[in-house]
Amino acid sequence: MARVLIVGCGCRGRELAAALVADGHAVRGTTRHEDSISEIEAAGAQAVVADPDRLATLLPLIEGVSIICWLMGTAAAPALHGPRLRSIVEKLVDTPVRGFVYEEAGSVEQDRLEEGAAIVREAGEVYRMPVELLEQDPADRAAWLGEATAAVRRVLG
Repeated sequence: MARVLIVGCGCRGRELAAALVADGHAVRGTTRHEDSISEIEAAGAQAVVADPDRLATLLPLIEGVSIICWLMGTAAAPALHGPRLRSIVEKLVDTPVRGFVYEEAGSVEQDRLEEGAAIVREAGEVYRMPVELLEQDPADRAAWLGEATAAVRRVLG
């Protein structure tokens, strides 16, 4: 069993959380809004309020976490695919986190998603950490969920 932190535990994140919980994993899902806590908990995950644009709210949540899923393919804030993303993956080297899944598809501008994918690939090489990039269009929810679940399984080895 692994503990997975899903950063951006909206609709797709909750579906992934439920699938991972069904696989026997412990899941922690983030939301920016307290009114979403009950929906995350209904998926079987531990819900926490955190803002990926404020890393100080995320860092305490990685205790005991093996994998982070960064599901920001529909989050338009450019920093989440650039400086914030780079900062979080750089901090992981001194933590128990040993894998990273990045959503490389969505409604965000393609150049932003490519920038994020490059940051994650580089972190994987530099820190010798397994990484996976989700390329499936999140609009196809069933296919996306299959790819995301498989990506987490691959990172776990």
